[in-house]
Amino acid sequence: MIKIKTEKEIKIMNEGARILAQIVKELVNKAKPSMTTKQLDKVAQDLVFKFKASPSFKGYNGFPGTACLCLNEELVHCVPSDRKIQEGDILSIDMGILYKGFHSDMAVTIPIGEVSAEKMRIIRVCKKALKRGIKKIRAGVTFGDVGNTIQRYVEDQGYSVIRDLCGHGIGRELHEDPQISNYGKRKTGPKIKTGMVFCIEPMIAVGKWPIKKTKDGYGIQMDDNSLCAHFEHTIAVTEKGVKVLTDRQS
Repeated sequence: MIKIKTEKEIKIMNEGARILAQIVKELVNKAKPSMTTKQLDKVAQDLVFKFKASPSFKGYNGFPGTACLCLNEELVHCVPSDRKIQEGDILSIDMGILYKGFHSDMAVTIPIGEVSAEKMRIIRVCKKALKRGIKKIRAGVTFGDVGNTIQRYVEDQGYSVIRDLCGHGIGRELHEDPQISNYGKRKTGPKIKTGMVFCIEPMIAVGKWPIKKTKDGYGIQMDDNSLCAHFEHTIAVTEKGVKVLTDRQS
C-alpha cells in the first residue's frame, strides 16, 4: 500500500532531506584521490551525528557502513573499504538519514579530478535522466510514465537502464511502496497522487544491464564490468506542486 503523507510529515521530511543534501555536498567536496572509501564513510558518519540524525543504511540488512560508496564498475550498495579513490575514477555516493522519525535518501555520481570524456558523459546523461524523470512527475500521471521517460532518454543516448533495481517510496520506512522502475510503458503502474513521497533513481551503464554481487556479498556491480552511474532524489508531491526535497541547490 502506498502511504500518503500529511503536510506536517512532508515538512519534517523536507527538514531531514535538506540536512542530507548538505551532508552529501560536503562529501562531494571532501572526496579526493588517495582517500579510501572507508575514510570517506567516517566523514559521512561524523556529519550525520553532527546534525543529530541517524544513518539509515547502517545495520540495514546487516550493512556496516553509513554510505554506499561505489567506484567505476560498481553500481550500488558497496561497503566502505580500504579501496583507494584514484584520480580519474568516478565515485557514486548513496546515503540516507533518519531524522525525526522519517527517512530521506539521495545519490550522486561525481568525477575525481580529471576524468575521461566517456566518464563525464555517462555522469551527465544519468543526471539528466533524473531531471527528465522528475519533470514528468505530477498528480495523475503513472509511475510507468516516469520510467518510460527515463528509459527512452537513456537508451537514445546509447546506454543501458538497469532492470533489476528500482526507486521506491520512502517515509517512516526506508523502502516503502511503490517500487519505481527506470523503464516501462506509458499509462501503467500506480497513479501519482498528492501526498506521495518517493525516490527516483536512474542507474545506467555503458555496457549491458545485467548485474552481479561483489565479493563481499553486499555490493552490486555490472556483470560485464562496464562503467555505470547513479543519481537519486527524494521527491514529494504536494498541493503546491512537485518538490525535490534533496535538491542540493535549494
